[in-house]
This record gives sequence, C-alpha cells and structure tokens, in this order.
Amino acid sequence: MPITVLLLSCLTAGAQEIISTKNTCMVLDAPEKEVPVILYYGVRLTAADAASLPASGAGSFAAYPSHNDSSESLEALSVRMPDGNLSADLRVSSVKKETWEGGEVLTVSCKDPLYPLEVDLKYKSYQDQDVISTWTEIRWNGAKKKPVVLTRFDSGCLPIRQGDVWVSSFGGSWAGEMPLFCQPLGPGVRSISNKDGVRNSQTAHAEVMISLDGKPQELYGRVIGAALCYSGNYDLRFETGDSRYESVHRFYAGIDPSNSNYTLMPGECFVTPELAFSWSSEGLSGVSRNFHRWGRRYKLAHGGEVNDILLNSWEGVYFDINEDGMHRMMKDIAEMGGELFVMDDGWFGDKYPRKDDHTSLGDWVVDRNKLPSGVEGLVAEARRNGIKFGIWIEPEMANTKSELYEAHPDWIINSPGREIVQGRGGTQVVLDLGNPEVQEHVFGVFDGIMTAWPGIAYIKWDANMSIPSQGSKYLKNQEHLYIEYHRGLEKVLDRIRAKYPDVAIQACASGGGRVNWGILPWFDEFWTSDNTDALQRVYIQWGTSYFFPAEAMAAHIGASPNHTTGREIPLKFRIDVAMSERLGLELQPSVMSQSERDRCKAAISDYKKIRDIVQLGDIYRIVSPYDGKGLATLLYATPSKDRAVFFWYKTEYFHNLLAPSSLLAGLDPDRNYRITELDPDGKALPFEGKVFSGRFLMENGLDIPAANSAPGPHRDFASHVLYLQAE
Repeated sequence: MPITVLLLSCLTAGAQEIISTKNTCMVLDAPEKEVPVILYYGVRLTAADAASLPASGAGSFAAYPSHNDSSESLEALSVRMPDGNLSADLRVSSVKKETWEGGEVLTVSCKDPLYPLEVDLKYKSYQDQDVISTWTEIRWNGAKKKPVVLTRFDSGCLPIRQGDVWVSSFGGSWAGEMPLFCQPLGPGVRSISNKDGVRNSQTAHAEVMISLDGKPQELYGRVIGAALCYSGNYDLRFETGDSRYESVHRFYAGIDPSNSNYTLMPGECFVTPELAFSWSSEGLSGVSRNFHRWGRRYKLAHGGEVNDILLNSWEGVYFDINEDGMHRMMKDIAEMGGELFVMDDGWFGDKYPRKDDHTSLGDWVVDRNKLPSGVEGLVAEARRNGIKFGIWIEPEMANTKSELYEAHPDWIINSPGREIVQGRGGTQVVLDLGNPEVQEHVFGVFDGIMTAWPGIAYIKWDANMSIPSQGSKYLKNQEHLYIEYHRGLEKVLDRIRAKYPDVAIQACASGGGRVNWGILPWFDEFWTSDNTDALQRVYIQWGTSYFFPAEAMAAHIGASPNHTTGREIPLKFRIDVAMSERLGLELQPSVMSQSERDRCKAAISDYKKIRDIVQLGDIYRIVSPYDGKGLATLLYATPSKDRAVFFWYKTEYFHNLLAPSSLLAGLDPDRNYRITELDPDGKALPFEGKVFSGRFLMENGLDIPAANSAPGPHRDFASHVLYLQAE
C-alpha cells in the first residue's frame, strides 16, 4: 500500500514549498504569478521524494480556490467587488517562511491582477504534535468608501485522493452529545454546519476524521483529522466531482457565511479561524493522540496540569440553594477526599430572587435570604474544610424578568421591530456582545465576583441559549452580528485571562454545547453533557475523546435513578465511567448510605493515583461501543509506558453470553506489568496482582467476566478499571 495520500501534479515546476512536523509534511507549489497548488499531505517525505511529486500524473487542485477557478468545484473564497464582479483570481506574489518556537509558518501571499484584493495563505506546523494548521488573512486595499463584500471566506481546504475513503463525524443534541457517525465518502457535496450562534457544538461538530483505507479502525490505518478552531457558526463541506480528470475529494472548512456576508472596508484585514490537520497511520486513536498533545500544549488553558476532584451542587439541590445545605455539601466532599465544591445556579437575585430559570439572569447580586453570610461566608467555610470554592454564572444571557433587562432592553439580540424571541424558561435572551458596552458589562460580572470574593478558585461559565432572532441595536451591518458576537466574546475572555490567569474556568453551554478548540484557549475544561447517565456517558465520552483530551472532559458521578434518563445504574459502573475522564460528583451526598459514601471515598483515593495517566496520558480506544459487541474498552498510558489504566465496560448483558478476550494496546511489549483492579466489586479477578508482559497483554489479552461478580439485579452493568505498573 503506498504511503502517499495527496498527489497532485503542478503545471509549473521549481517553486515547491514544504512545511513539516516530526512525522508529517505538506507540500505546495507556489510559482510567482500562478495559482498556488497543494501537492501533498501525509507522512513526511524526503526532499527527493517531494521533488518527484509532479511526475505522479494525478490531477491538480488550487490551495485556496476562488469563484473564478472552476465552474465545476466549490470555492473557498467568494467575493462581490464594488463594481459587481463576483469573481476573484488569486496569484502568488511572494512566499515567506518563518520559524517559531514550536515549528514553522509558511506564508503564501496572493494578489488579484485586476483588483486590490490580497490574500495571505498561512500554514503553521506544530513540530512535536504532528499538527499542521492553516488560515487566511484577507485584505482590501480599494478606494475609500468602496468596500468589497466577502460572501464565502473559508479558513482552508484540502484535497484527498479518491479511494475507499470514510468520514467519521459527530452530531448530537442536549443530553445526547457527540454521537459518532461513520460513512463512506460518495459523490456530490456533503455539508456539516451549525447556525446556533452561541453553542456551536450543540447539534454538530466542526471536527471530522477522514479514514483513507476503508471503514475506520481505532488502531490501524491512515487517517486525517481536521478541526476548525472557532466558537461560532461554521460550515464544513466535502465535494467529489464527476470529472474523469479529477482524482480527489475536496474538503473545505470555515465560518458559515449564511446571513453573515462580511463587508471588508478599505485597509481592513479579515483573519479567518485556524483549521488544524493531523495525520496518523495508527488509526483514529493515533490522530486523537496528536490532537490531545497539541490541545494540552497550545490550546487548553492550563493544559498539562492535573485537575481538582469536585462536587457540583446542581443535581444535588438544583435551585434550592441555602447556606446550611452548602455547608453540608462542602463538609461531605471534603470527608470523601474531594478538593473543590462548586455552587451552581440559584444563588443570586435581589428584586427578582432566582428560584427557577424564569428570572434574575443579569442580576449578579447575592440573595441574602438564601445566603445570610454571603458568598464570602461560603469561601471561608470551604477554607475551613480544606477545599476550594467555585461558583456558577451565565454572563452572556439575561432574563426579561430582571433588573438588567429593565435598565438595558437595547442590549438584547433580536430582529428589529419583531417580537422578542425568548428561550430557556420562556424568558431568556442573549446579550449583544458585538456592543462594547455589553462587553464591559460581561467582563464586569466576572471581575466583580473575583474582586468581591478573591478566594474563588473556579468559575462555571454557562450559556443556555442560541441566537434565534438576528438583530443588533448597536451594529450598523446586521450581517456582521454572528461574527461580531464571537469577536466580542474573545475580547472579554482576553481581558479576564489577563487579569485572572490562575482561576479555573469551565465552559458549559446546555451541557456540551461549547466543545470546540475555538473557545477552549480561555477555559480549563468543558461540561461534557448535562446527562450524567453512566451508560449513555460511555458513548458521549467516547465520541468526545476523538479530538479532546480527558483533562478537559468533566465526568461526574450522578445519582441513581439518573435525573435525565431515570435509569437505575449501580454505583460501581457510575464510578468506573467517570474515572475515565476528569472525575467529579454531581449528586447529594447527604442522601447516600454510609457504604456508598465509603465507596466514593475509596474511588477518589484510587483516582488520585491515576489521574495524571488519564488526564495527561496517551489514549488507545480499543473496542468501540458502536461495534455491536456490547462492549467498550480503552486504555491510557504514560508517554514512557511505565504505567497504564485499562477501562472495560459491558454495555449489554445476555445470559450465558461470554465476553471476548480483551486485548490491550499502547504498552511496551518488552516490559512486564503488574495488574491491580481499582474500585473492585466482590470476588477478585483471576489475574489480580499477577504480572504479564506487554506483548502478552496486547496479543493474547485477558478474559474478563461478562457480568458483575457481586449479587444483585444489575448484572448488565459490569465494569472494571485495571491499573498496570511496569516492573
């Protein structure tokens, strides 16, 4: 099987440009006054092999096709010139390569021969993470008061050689985030988009895996991963042409231009979001490992640090916040070995006390009837218990029944002259972050809380509504609203991180509505889903792990019956699923039995032994819950492979049905590993405390019982967590 993926001939030789990582490279041809062409993306080539690419005989593909390039293909750039011309022609004017601490940046500058339009194509390598990203910088140097209108402005595109190519993508909805969909890439155009305005991963995701050797495999095969690093509306497109001269699929990604044509004024530069690519010949998990390392190193706030084990109050008390109850929950989590307590929604409101989701958003004043000693009293109580304290806010939103709305109805996003469209609870609206006054207000919410209560260590930042009615009382051009909202949000978050670099912040948006690399540079973690049902979390967390490391994925032990699904699930299974990500608790400890509290305490102690492996280690997804085997297995290993944690979940149980032998992955074949089960239940496993070589575990595997060994009605929820230490 050839190692190359993209081979496209070049009409003009002698202007080859290569940008490389440790194991991969991208090759372009960029001769002056010609259209720049991508020749190759895949495993790293020698200089001699790269020079031989034009002789391959495959078709050519523009690096950033415009509306003028071909009537048969989609375009990455579409414009409307001041004179009405709808075409653009990008020709190379110069090429520059610079180094930065993590790799190189290649800039291919292009100009239109007829109009003062300039486009810089940027390619950036992240050497040690095997990621190459691209974006564009678009400038208009036209006459005063004669702007150009951008009607499509993708971050980049990539040709993919035709063959048995499959795409793994992710959909979802509230409480059912990140389901995995795998489909062969056929003819025509396929689009993946989101138009929510605020929560851009609520219904689809701006990340895809592209498998080049047939149906996707976790540990084998050539795979390209692509992630658009943007927090707003996006559009990903795959196109397969019908020309016999074209042997490629084309992938495009960028901001969704629907109702967002951008008017670029003379002298203005429009910078598109970063589009990151990674390549691996070690299957889907290989690309995941690359993205996890890259995200921890360059994208995630405080990436590379292990995180606190917390108790969040939401499913424990919902809006029923009171001082005594908060004190009790803090004492409980401290006794179980936790390190942080987070008080969720329901603590604020003066004129309109927050008793449900119908009122008070925007009025960030402590409800002294609920909290007589204020938040400062809770911070002090947390300190007395030896733990940290966190608090919930939703600063981008308001309720129409609030003092904020009464004072500033002009701050609300809504179509001019139309009846206000309201969301969650029937009274929620979105603040116009394109307005500098609103930006100042949102920053002030965070700043005011941290100034008043500097002992706060953690902020849960929520966003529970879309933009259902496009309109700004501040912006002159309504088509800019979606883009300016996220520019405004970034300005606010920049100010927050400049002043408060150390506070931990969680991105929550109706659960997992903001799971994207565009928002995470300002956040330490995201709330993966409002659904804490452990069985469904196996699937949710599986899909999320394709691009995001466990360090960022909050996974909490919920109650039984589960508050979302009503399903009864034994505590062991709930613990074991939560331990595979960033462990926390989402329940009321005071209603638990002493044995349940003891078990959670033991689990927290066990998790502290392995959280560096889970949160900072390399992931190997082995048996997918989507494979129809009723089983899911995955393993995290340290980079040195001296320690590992293996997770085994039986998602279905049928009487007398044996589970297949479980092969491990990611170990050193020449090392020996001692196995210890964490959170054991009943009879010890036959291999408890035994030593096996890494080669044996990866080639022969372990036979694990298909049901819980402990008696009870929950035989269909078997799970095991195995800790492996090299000797």
